[in-house]
Parts: sequence; C-alpha cells; structure tokens
Amino acid sequence: MAETLYIRLGSHRSDTVHWLAMRDQNNEIIASGELSSADELSSLAEKAKTRKLCVLVSGADVALHELNIPAKSQRAIKQAAPFMLEDELAQDVDDCFFAYSSEKGSDDKNCLVAVVADTQMQAWLGWLSEAGLTTKVMLPDCLSLPVSEEQFNLVQLGEQVLIRGGKWQAQTLDPQLWSIAKSSLLSEKPSVIQHTQFDEYTDEVEVLTELAELPLALLAAHSKMAPVNLLQDRYRVIEKRSAANKSWLIAAGLVGVTLLTSLAFKGANLMRLNDQITQVEDTIVQEYKSAFPDTKRVRVSTIKSQLKRKLKQSGGGNQSEGDFITMLASTESAFKQVPNLKPTSIKFDAKRNELRLQAIADNYQAFETFKVALEKQRFTVKQGAQNNQGDKVTGSFSIIAGKGGRS
Repeated sequence: MAETLYIRLGSHRSDTVHWLAMRDQNNEIIASGELSSADELSSLAEKAKTRKLCVLVSGADVALHELNIPAKSQRAIKQAAPFMLEDELAQDVDDCFFAYSSEKGSDDKNCLVAVVADTQMQAWLGWLSEAGLTTKVMLPDCLSLPVSEEQFNLVQLGEQVLIRGGKWQAQTLDPQLWSIAKSSLLSEKPSVIQHTQFDEYTDEVEVLTELAELPLALLAAHSKMAPVNLLQDRYRVIEKRSAANKSWLIAAGLVGVTLLTSLAFKGANLMRLNDQITQVEDTIVQEYKSAFPDTKRVRVSTIKSQLKRKLKQSGGGNQSEGDFITMLASTESAFKQVPNLKPTSIKFDAKRNELRLQAIADNYQAFETFKVALEKQRFTVKQGAQNNQGDKVTGSFSIIAGKGGRS
C-alpha cells in the first residue's frame, strides 16, 4: 500500500519541523513527530526511502494574489503578472519567484499566483538537500486546509494559525497577527470552524466537539487538492536516477550503439550486394540481346521463360534441356579454336541426343579443324556436304555425345 511522508518546514532553520507518515488509501497515520530544527531533517531520510515525500512550507512566506490580466495565452499572463504586482510586493520582482496555479479564480480572475522570495525557496530546498531528501511537491501549508466558501477553516500548527476560506483565500499568521486579524475575520464570516484547540477564543467562535488530534494530519488529508505546487519552472525538481539505473542506461546505450553500428554495416553490405545484383542483371540483359538481337523488350524476370521458348523452337524438349545446354557449352572451346567458323542454325534431337549445326566459314580447312577439335572432346562428329557461296564455304555437322572418332 502506497505511503507518503509529509514534512512541514518553518520560515527559519531554527523553527520546529513537523512530520507525519500516512497511508494514501485510507489516510491512516503510521507515525508522526517533531524535530527541533531543520538541522535534524537527516533523521527522516530513512523514512523517506520507501515513501513519497510531500513538503509543506509556512504560508507566512507565501503571498497569494488573484489577478485579472487582459491576455489570453498563459505565457503572456505570466509575463505581465510580476509587473502588475510590483507596487504590492515588499521586495523587487527580480528577487521573487512566481508560481502559477492552473485553476481559475473567483469573479473571472484568470491568474492565481503565489509569490515567494527566491532566498526563501533556496533556503527550503537547501535544508532538504543537506538531509538527502528530494521531493517533487512543495505546498503552502494554508492551501492544504479544506475549502469553505461560507466560513473560515482554521488550525493552529505550532505557534502559527492557518486560515482558509475560498480556493485562493488563505493565510498563515504568527500569534501577533492572529490577535489583530481575528476580530476582522469573525466580522466577515462569523461562523468559524476550528480544527484544533486555541488558547483563547471569543464567544463568536464555534468550537467543534470533534477536534483534530494532529493538525498536520488534516493538512496531509487535503494536500492533494492544493491548487498550486511551488516546485515549477526553475525550481522544478528532476528526479535523479539511481546508480543501478545509470549503469543500466549505459549498458543499454552501448547495446544501442552496437546495434546501430551492426545495422549500418549490414546496410552498407546490402547496398553493395544490390549494386552487384544490378550489374549482373544488366550483364544478363546485354548478353541476351547480343544472342537474340531481334528481341525488343527484355526483363530479367522473363529471360528464363524466353530461353525455354527458344530451346523448344530449336528442337529441345523440356526433359533434355540440360543435355542440350551441356553439349552446346562443350562446343565453346572448338568455336574458339576456329574463330572464322560461325553457326547459322542449331537444332537438337532429344531422342538421339544429337546436335545439328549449320555453319559458315572462310575455307574448307576451318570445317576440318572444327571437326577435329570436337572429336578431341569425345564427340562423334559426322560432317555433311560443303558448298561454296561466293568467298565463303557453308557446311553442316551432326554432333553426338559419346566416344569420338573419325568419320
């Protein structure tokens, strides 16, 4: 079950510090106590390790103002507010911190602002830092009292009196100021609810029979409804990561860098392979066009089917395509030995495993040389009739795979 540690700081380091640990779900008080000064805050560090920390500060150091600023954007409102309050503040606006509520005020007031001296904010945060305490929430104590539009709610915490009426109508008064303000407050709202016992009351104060045993418990129970958190803008606390988390993040970062490097390397290889594939495909297309110059459109994806069709046209069957290609490839060296002999037609008889070749050359000797070269490759070669055609000689060959010999 989630728990929260509440700490209430005074205006000065020497002021009493009130603290209380409470379960969030049912506001059950786990422990509470007082410290003689902020110098003893470190004693609460162990209690804060397993709990959320909510810090309340004396509202006597926080001035609450409601303003109606003729601007629409929040940025413009925040820029104008300090100058509108310049004459009302005891300190120069440059020495003050302005914390803004996201809620709307009464009578169409569009700016609820809490003003604190920078030196006071730095003092509170400094005491916490010295004690090893970190919080994301810092609330004026008087704004943690319950809201009542019809009457004032008030509680005495230490020597100070906390008063709250409406949402932004709240004060924390020292004993001297309380004695002065009491009659004025009672004349404004005669029915005053007291949440803890005071030493002196007039007859006009209605004392409830059920008094809060711990004033801080009352503030803690209503703190979630407080309309402003002082830790914003430049005082917003960024939670520090633990050493374990830092180590994990470093490891994750190294893994990420390694992964990116690996992906980059593989990506470069893939690009190189794609370039090589493109070059091979271009070569295949060029060779096909060279072999079949009459072809108009050539695509790599269809070359295989086109070659099969050409093979069928040449007399090869589907079952003997391998034999035909093998025999044709075997004749390559013979063609290289007789470069002036060129084939004019090629047919393949699958049943007889016979390659029939019509060729043209410069002379009769070329046909004889070609025949000898094939026979050296253990082909049986039958040479057909040869005829003169001008300055060229035409002839034919019947080439059968098997034991070679003269014919």
